[in-house]
Amino acid sequence: MVTRFDPFRDIDRLAEQMWGAARNAATMPMDLYRSGDHYVMHFDLPGIDPGSLDVNVKDRTLTVRAERSGRSEDVEWLNRERPVGTYVRQLNLGTGLELDRIEASYADGVLTLTVPVEEEAKPRRIEVSHPSKTRVIEAGPSESPAG
Repeated sequence: MVTRFDPFRDIDRLAEQMWGAARNAATMPMDLYRSGDHYVMHFDLPGIDPGSLDVNVKDRTLTVRAERSGRSEDVEWLNRERPVGTYVRQLNLGTGLELDRIEASYADGVLTLTVPVEEEAKPRRIEVSHPSKTRVIEAGPSESPAG
């Protein structure tokens, strides 16, 4: 059996144990897309207590906050990879959105926000008018100078 020597493996493992949970706790992956006349955001938040979710908008800044608690029992951890702590994500929202009509739902570990587009910001088709008959301008009889 051949064993590969990696002098940094133990250091990486120690760093992961010390900072891994804190580093991972800060992440909140998000997908964002436009569907018709609204924007949709999906935030991955598995294992979050729905009661800890806080979504608010202030001065065009959307803030999503959630918390995942660790086990409160006195246990001896053998391996701990699932992060605990508070997740926070802030997004600056542009103009043209109806911020007072944002809808939120949480299902299967995914927080979904739907943000409608304001009526004034929706694309509109502008009709171009044109005459239906072609108008031909003819030259009149030329006047010849009197002689």
